[in-house]
Amino acid sequence: MIIEGADLNNREKAMFALRALYSSHGFSLYRMSKFEEFDLYARNRDFMDSASIITFTDTDGMLMALKPDVTLSIVKNNRHIGDNIRKVYYNENIYRVSPKTHYFKEIMQVGLECLGKIDDACICEVLLMAAESLKVLSDSAILDISNLDILSRIIEACDVSGEVEEKITKCVGEKNLHGLNRVCDENGIGGQKKELLQKLITLYGDPEEVLGELEEVFYDLSGDLSEESKQIYGDSLRKLNMIIEAFEGSDLKDMLRIDFSVVSDLNYYNGIIFKGFVEGVPDGVLSGGQYDKLMNNMNRKSRAIGFAVYMDYLGKLSKFDGEEVIIRG
Repeated sequence: MIIEGADLNNREKAMFALRALYSSHGFSLYRMSKFEEFDLYARNRDFMDSASIITFTDTDGMLMALKPDVTLSIVKNNRHIGDNIRKVYYNENIYRVSPKTHYFKEIMQVGLECLGKIDDACICEVLLMAAESLKVLSDSAILDISNLDILSRIIEACDVSGEVEEKITKCVGEKNLHGLNRVCDENGIGGQKKELLQKLITLYGDPEEVLGELEEVFYDLSGDLSEESKQIYGDSLRKLNMIIEAFEGSDLKDMLRIDFSVVSDLNYYNGIIFKGFVEGVPDGVLSGGQYDKLMNNMNRKSRAIGFAVYMDYLGKLSKFDGEEVIIRG
């Protein structure tokens, strides 16, 4: 079926283009209910960007909620994966308070998730899919990647409380050097450890150059790390290098950047995380990463990685003006 460009708005054209991309790479469409038991979200509020949830009481007295998040529903409904990898994509509306209007809004998301025995190849595939998604949306896009395990190892060496960890993570995410210095001074973090945290805030740019600087950080920090942390940090550098190699030789290579201001909650996320930007949109239009800790919190033995594209952030996509969209099935 061919639908003339005038019959769809640009967001809808982008949505169908992304669905076609994911389907062509072996991801299957995942559909879910518009609501779940409220308890699912209440137990994982920190995982979501919004704490506000629309609730109602079902006919059996169960408190239900219009879903404010897709990932939690997918994890909840995929209990027995074993040593397999389940690759799904979705096109769903979620119900959250809009950061722009501060009112509840129905927000369209398109994204994909891989759950199961996640290996290096799967991580690279998801990163490449994220870059391809940005390319679908715009001819000018950037994919910023980070590795939370590096930040967490440096924070671990500082030997501070969970509350201070959160403050440091927030400062790094905001590139707030003044705030970071204040937190360090208030909590006795000085010398080399403070300098390393300051360096993380400023590290950004060409992946190979940044990777070289991260290796220097590892050398400087190694005396303050446990053997386990040394192994984790070394493996984190290896994974970043693996991703760089996966992008080599492709037309996606110039899109990649390493940026440690890309952070997420350390209680839920681990390893590789990323955020995507397209020209003309001030906010990130794509975000994702590994969330093995969430899987563990929900009593799942498998691992997971995925991302979401926030269609409502895209505004007018001139790339789709006048295009026809072919919808199959």
